[in-house]
Amino acid sequence: MLYTEMVTAEAVIRGDRERLLGFDPFEKPVALQLGGSDPERLAQAAKIGEDFGYGEINLNVGCPSDRVQSGRFGACLMKEPELVAECVAAMRSIVSIPVTVKCRIGVDDQDAEAALRDTIGLCARAGVKVFAVHARKAWLRGLSPKENREVPPLDYDLVYRVKREHPKLTIVLNGGIETLDAAQAHLAHVDGAMMGRAAYHSPAMLADVDARFFGDEPVALESAVETYMNYVEAQLGRRATLHALTKPMLGLFNGRPGARLFRRHLAEHATSRGAGIEVLREALRHIDCPSERAAA
Repeated sequence: MLYTEMVTAEAVIRGDRERLLGFDPFEKPVALQLGGSDPERLAQAAKIGEDFGYGEINLNVGCPSDRVQSGRFGACLMKEPELVAECVAAMRSIVSIPVTVKCRIGVDDQDAEAALRDTIGLCARAGVKVFAVHARKAWLRGLSPKENREVPPLDYDLVYRVKREHPKLTIVLNGGIETLDAAQAHLAHVDGAMMGRAAYHSPAMLADVDARFFGDEPVALESAVETYMNYVEAQLGRRATLHALTKPMLGLFNGRPGARLFRRHLAEHATSRGAGIEVLREALRHIDCPSERAAA
């Protein structure tokens, strides 16, 4: 399941919804991750997300950035679990799709055991059944958002214990999961593994997920590239930039011959004004890619 980046409730309500919320049906199932602390506004944004076709609304209670703190949402809400429960209850009252929570194990000097249990317990009583837990604290003072993704120690055992205490809840573990082998090891203790930066920087690993974990047919990387090429062409026709569309591809061929030249070509040419699909085709010619042999 794919999660969006966090979008504030106010942006959803007031902003360019097609730009902020639009996605391709091929990407489903997709969860819309919202940020905010006003139950009424979050409920309104959740309804908009449901109408856009999202399959889940996820409330972010984990982002530690300064901007998020000043807006009283994200990780600082770990200090207000009652408010978080009010927010999810309001969203659940207006949408028919699942409302879920993504959180940390605590912030600053909180007792992580108590903070995580309070957040999950109150939200579960409000009807939430799925929790994605980044197994680190967030330090709201003294660490940057990047440092907050890496410096606070991981406490997987705490998340495992909470799962044992709530066997009927779906607990998804996040934080520091770099490989599918690591994800599989965690699945002996929790219900799911959420991968962020690892999947972004090495997206080729996702080609193995459906076959390994769900018993589906293996996905050929070349097939995924062909599908994405069609998507890129369509988005360029809607005035998207090639740079934005190819940035997620930079790590796609890591470890394969020609990967460095592929990345260099995109870095040098995809940012040019008016760069089109041919720039991507030329970059792919550095890789032994059947779709490019056919195009040639």
